[in-house]
Amino acid sequence: MFRIIFVTLVFISACLSVVAAQSTPPLTMEEAVAIALDAGDPSVLQFEEKSLALEDRAVADTQLPDPKLKLSATNFPVDTFRFGQEPMTQAQVGLQQSFPRGKTLHYRGERRKAEAKAQRALQGLQESQITLDTKTTWLELYYWRGARSKVSESRQAVLELSDIARSIFSTGRRSAQDVLRADLELAVLDDRLVEIERQIDINRANLARLIGPDAGLRRLAKNLPVHTTLRDRATLRDQLVHHPSIDAIDSEIDARKSDIDIARQQYRPGLTLNGGYGVRGGSRPDFATVGVTFDIPIFTGKKQDRNVSAARRERSSAEMGRKARLLELDRQLAGAYADQARLEQRITLYEKSVLLRAGETTQATLTAYQNDLSDFAELVRARLAELDTELTLLRLHVDRAQVMAKLNYLAGENNE
Repeated sequence: MFRIIFVTLVFISACLSVVAAQSTPPLTMEEAVAIALDAGDPSVLQFEEKSLALEDRAVADTQLPDPKLKLSATNFPVDTFRFGQEPMTQAQVGLQQSFPRGKTLHYRGERRKAEAKAQRALQGLQESQITLDTKTTWLELYYWRGARSKVSESRQAVLELSDIARSIFSTGRRSAQDVLRADLELAVLDDRLVEIERQIDINRANLARLIGPDAGLRRLAKNLPVHTTLRDRATLRDQLVHHPSIDAIDSEIDARKSDIDIARQQYRPGLTLNGGYGVRGGSRPDFATVGVTFDIPIFTGKKQDRNVSAARRERSSAEMGRKARLLELDRQLAGAYADQARLEQRITLYEKSVLLRAGETTQATLTAYQNDLSDFAELVRARLAELDTELTLLRLHVDRAQVMAKLNYLAGENNE
């Protein structure tokens, strides 16, 4: 009894959640992107924390090493353990401060700042990827919801054709084959609807992962985002350098340049200041000690020279990585640009010719069938061909919107 009540309450709660979600304003693609970016995704926050950590290290790495304090008792007699027995016995206190070579501290801070900037760029790259994923998923869900509507309309049309076939069969003008064919096509359309519902569930779950389950239940806006005409490819190529992945590599190159500067500073001597004060007992005067210690880089062939060479090669490697990334982005741009150009052509063709011809063919075939000039199979094929044409046109519109989202991603305009 309690189990039945519990299940009933859960069902009512789920229904109320769906009703509440459906009563809210339609979810546009731009709003979905805004929600996804404000969701505090851990994949974005990790770069935020890493950059803050590196900024803290940038401050810490520019500070001098901690001074060293030395306390000692020297020349202490062990026969009597009397402090004033011997004139050389002292209680000493010493202080030592090291100064790294040249401007090593400054360049260490610069390297950390560049690394922090690289993490900020990677954070922007992840946000751009989330933007692209949200747009793509929203558009994919839009397609399947539209496909469900069109297939449902076609099913209703085939059902009406089935009624016509049954009516003609009842008059003895046609065989039962037409009725059986209509039932078969209805069953096939029912199967397509089941598959469409599966795709809707999958894409809604993917969208909910990005914007949260509550927003993921909202109904989508009826219209696709309005896109402009085909953009200039040369302009898009010029904008590739603003891609967040390129910004991250540029910051890495800056960090490697700081490594070269740090390696060059190792040719300069390091400096350590030493100061001490020795206390003696009785009337004997105290002693003071002041000294300077230098690190002298004499044998540089296998140490300093090698470190500079290694730092230069690492920077060269980062620069080659930047060129390779730009080539990859340009390859993706070329593919997306070609897709957009061909999609524009196909959309124009379908809107001005194919869809119109499909509708005319269906109507002409229906008239011919009613006048015993065509068979039922041809009539059904014509209606299903019109459905496929409508689905193809919807798919083309969605694909064009997805390609536009990809072009904006490549050009560094991912929040538009």
